Amino acid sequence: MAIRLEKGQRINLEKNNGSKLTNFCVGCNWGAIPTGGLFGLGKSTKDVDLDLSCIMFDSNGQLFDHIYSPLYRIEFLNRYGMPLGKVDSNDLALHHSGDDLKGDQSGNDGLDNEIITVDLNRVNPNVDQIFFFLNNCGREDFSQIPYASIRMYEGTPQKVKEVFASYDVAANPRFKGMTALIMGKLYRRNGEWKFSAIGDAYPDTNICETIKRIAQNYVN
Repeated sequence: MAIRLEKGQRINLEKNNGSKLTNFCVGCNWGAIPTGGLFGLGKSTKDVDLDLSCIMFDSNGQLFDHIYSPLYRIEFLNRYGMPLGKVDSNDLALHHSGDDLKGDQSGNDGLDNEIITVDLNRVNPNVDQIFFFLNNCGREDFSQIPYASIRMYEGTPQKVKEVFASYDVAANPRFKGMTALIMGKLYRRNGEWKFSAIGDAYPDTNICETIKRIAQNYVN
């Protein structure tokens, strides 16, 4: 049964049969905002562009690698001293499915719009912590989005085998004004990977602000 993630919760990466969960997906599913006229006449949708990203730190707390959208402009990233976006980690242990700029247009289809696949066996030994986070590239905040959830599951981007944990992040009054969410982190302890749910939301205006926030306040 899937664990409904709560802030501060720590999870051992074990499957129901006791074996270690080493290959899994972190996916985000969200919907476009319904708009339209009276009684549904002229009904349409407003695109929602959420970005699922991750950054990796070594044991000294230094930024080691990253995955975020390659569509971010170099001029923007240069202002913050950040490298170009990419969909694969340098060790090829993590892979991003690509940037979805719109969200579900016809209601919840149950499929993730953006997915990061993880193979813990291939992660560079210098990587000590991996943070997963979400940014809204538009003007609306999370409370205005009809639905948005992040989940960890065993399987592939095309087929979910078993949901390991999930976290709802939208259509909630407490997310009013919030445009960034730090979901959680994978971290090494005594040679094993564990997961810690963070669930902190912020009114960050862009991804670089969130990366800076993680580096300054969440790396230990």
